[in-house]
Amino acid sequence: MTDLELRPQSPVRQPPLPTGPLRPLPVRRTPWQAVHTAVLRIDAATPADRDRAADVLRALAITGVVLGHWLVSGVVLQAGGHLAGDSPLGHRPELTPATWILQCLAVFFLVGGRVSARSYTAALARGTGYRTWLTQRLASLLRPATAFALTWGLVWLGLVLAGTAHETIHTLMWLAYSPLWFLGVYALLITATPLVHKAGARIAVAACLVVAALDASRLLFADSGWTDTLRQLNIPAGWLVPYCLGAVWAAGRFTRRRSALALLLGGGGAMAALILWGGYPASTVGVPGSTLSHLGPPTLAAVAFGLAQAGAALLLRAPLRRAVTAPAATGPAATPRSRATGRATPAQFLWAAVALLNLSAVTVFLWHQTAMLTTTLIPLGLGHILPGLHTSPDSPGWIAARCGWLAVFTLVLAVLVTAVRDRDARRANQTNN
Repeated sequence: MTDLELRPQSPVRQPPLPTGPLRPLPVRRTPWQAVHTAVLRIDAATPADRDRAADVLRALAITGVVLGHWLVSGVVLQAGGHLAGDSPLGHRPELTPATWILQCLAVFFLVGGRVSARSYTAALARGTGYRTWLTQRLASLLRPATAFALTWGLVWLGLVLAGTAHETIHTLMWLAYSPLWFLGVYALLITATPLVHKAGARIAVAACLVVAALDASRLLFADSGWTDTLRQLNIPAGWLVPYCLGAVWAAGRFTRRRSALALLLGGGGAMAALILWGGYPASTVGVPGSTLSHLGPPTLAAVAFGLAQAGAALLLRAPLRRAVTAPAATGPAATPRSRATGRATPAQFLWAAVALLNLSAVTVFLWHQTAMLTTTLIPLGLGHILPGLHTSPDSPGWIAARCGWLAVFTLVLAVLVTAVRDRDARRANQTNN
């Protein structure tokens, strides 16, 4: 039997202890903590002197226009297999009051006039000329509009080559390209900013008189075809009114509630009188089958409604500003509690949403109908006819189904906006490199 030889175990080598300062292990953040951090960064990056109420008003205007279009723009599959546009307003007049809330274009032009006037004033202070300033302002509109128009131009070409019915192509192109008229008018008003900056109030009064005179010509010369052509001047004149009011706001006026209250009551009263006794329609948007639309071109009642909206917007500045401002950050020496705890407040979350929407305002406005059409066409291509997407908007069930589709429209729009913004960012990087 062989003897066993036990060998002593060799000592285990221990790694040397660190001699320098210890580094803390990286803290793993949850996705929800990352969201809080991003919200806090957006809030901290906002200049202290920025009037957040103006951004909230613009976000509300964009939201109202988008939701309004999604709710009243129906695409119906006809018996012949083609698509045609329709609106629940043509079937259910009781929905008319909803247009008084969702049609917020005057608020958008109000804020746009303020932003343009302040931008032009800052450019003059820096020594920047009008031509350079105008080129920069228009480029921010033309770049996304050009990409949008070219994209839908390719879609049109594909539909034509595929032999799609003419009625379907007309319906899709009309709904997709409809936002472009707004950018055209907005670009025209931007070019007039120096004049608006000098005499905004007087130009607003003159524009109101132009709209009133052209509307009167429609009544006095109803049998003449030239009045409809001449009334196209109401398109720039009508939207020039809230744009001028925005420039007056930028000049430091409207500091008292009295002026805003006068706009609200005067504009609202004038609109009510024109609807009750002037023969103007109650809906603030176009209704299929109606002989007169407040937006094609703007009527005197639409201008009055815009004055009322401007007054309401000016009255809401203070509560809207408080809604998106963290209470602890109101004092100059106060330390926000949210920064110490790393958690954002509801007001900061709301402000982050407003800021992100404002950064993509033009993109959202251009592509929101595309999101609706994309959601409509994909199930149809797969052979599915769904309520709220392809059926006639003549029943309460359509309204309920449509409201359910709003979340899908929003998701598709978010994807489109992200894709467009990423493409623009790549182009900017290629240009800079």
